[in-house]
Amino acid sequence: MLLNNYSSLLIEAGADEAGRGCLAGPVTAAAVVLPNDFKLDLLNDSKQLSEKTREYLRPLVEARAVLFAVTHILNDEIDEINILNASMKAMQESILKLAIVPDYIIVDGNRSLNAKLGLLSNHGKKFTKKEIQLLKSVPNTSIIKGDSKYLSIAAASILAKTYRDEYMNKIHEEFPMYNWKKNKGYPTKEHREAIREFGITKYHRKSFRLLPEQISLDL
Repeated sequence: MLLNNYSSLLIEAGADEAGRGCLAGPVTAAAVVLPNDFKLDLLNDSKQLSEKTREYLRPLVEARAVLFAVTHILNDEIDEINILNASMKAMQESILKLAIVPDYIIVDGNRSLNAKLGLLSNHGKKFTKKEIQLLKSVPNTSIIKGDSKYLSIAAASILAKTYRDEYMNKIHEEFPMYNWKKNKGYPTKEHREAIREFGITKYHRKSFRLLPEQISLDL
């Protein structure tokens, strides 16, 4: 059974991301604040749920959450700052989008939310000094497999996954030969065969190993 809170503070936000291992598209993160008495059957780590169940849960999470926010970090920025930093930045940006500053933040994974704050890049959002100080001021804890332990992180994982899937379904219409509507940009055999046949698109992550024989791929 998932827990409601890690801390005893009133406004606790959970954050998680989706899409780190993909070859194309954004990495997407969400931050969610839930009521202290929140309960929702089926809510769990999004990776453990079917697409149909995730889509069922998304509007319920959005309707019952006190606050939520979602952020996409696009592939150009991922290539510039690397996927780990982009994943953390996506969660940081989601926290900053919340209408109220949380008293505490719990993050899925093993890396502090404050890691690489204010990282400079030519793409995406530039953090102000005030935003950096705000993120530094809020106590936070990273929790390994937090999305299967705490409701707010599980809710964030649902939003991150479904919003990213929605993005991939949209760009699928532009490049249907890669079948992103099905594989969501992950390195499936079908996706890699399409890269081999058609090359890459503006949505592919050029810093990733897109094919096993990467040296022969014309980027």
